[in-house]
Amino acid sequence: MFPVVTGKVMSRLQFKKITTHSLQEMKNAGEKIAMLTAYDYSMAKILDSAGIDVILVGDSASNVMAGHETTLPITLDQMIYHASSVVRAVDRALIVVDLPFGSYQANSKEALNSAIRIMKESGAHAVKLEGGKEIRESIERILTAGIPVMGHLGLTPQSIYKFGTYAVRATEKEEADRLLEDAILLEKYGCFAIVLEKIPAMLAKTVAEKLKIPVIGIGAGKFVDGQVLVLHDMLGMNKQFNPRFLRRYADLNHIMTQAFINYINDVKNKNFPNESEQY
Repeated sequence: MFPVVTGKVMSRLQFKKITTHSLQEMKNAGEKIAMLTAYDYSMAKILDSAGIDVILVGDSASNVMAGHETTLPITLDQMIYHASSVVRAVDRALIVVDLPFGSYQANSKEALNSAIRIMKESGAHAVKLEGGKEIRESIERILTAGIPVMGHLGLTPQSIYKFGTYAVRATEKEEADRLLEDAILLEKYGCFAIVLEKIPAMLAKTVAEKLKIPVIGIGAGKFVDGQVLVLHDMLGMNKQFNPRFLRRYADLNHIMTQAFINYINDVKNKNFPNESEQY
């Protein structure tokens, strides 16, 4: 069974347009932030009309749109293409775009140039970077250009070959302490929000309580200020990905497959088009 569509989003705060300031207001008021990924015009339009707060144009497009094993292969040009498609669809949601692997780690000047390209060529509202104190110069340089930055700690998929696994991060005290330290530093550097991925719920709770800025979780428990999932995962389009934190809100894989089978059979059996479907 999947949730019944009510046609109304339950929200105490009303915003005509979501901004970074809106997210801060939501945290201050105790209202959770709803965030999902999108990579194309059609999906983004549906998301925006449904009332989503934040759309992340994630480098997960490398996986779900292009079929790569990791997020590493996607390029800056490809991210700009996906972001531009999303921007054209959206009226209300805040649009955050991942800086892809290799576009900001080498030096802060390259990071700034990458962020500027995303903002100028796509029209997005903010960028997201993975990492802590090691990317301080990149964050601060991007912020000097007036570009909002969202941080990302915990499981950072762009570092998958360093970790060697997608297992839960920061389960040991040393790594947990380092994550908390990095989170505090990211706020100090000027990030407007942070994503925490696949870490223990109580650690995420500590981070969210320590920070004034919003903390959004994916596999980080219920005590953070908001949640994000990959769109294709929560819609049940991807059957191979089954982490504990994923709740499927639909089974589009089954629905779409059945629709395709029905179409194929109607064509083969000469039932489509019928008399009313031709000129």
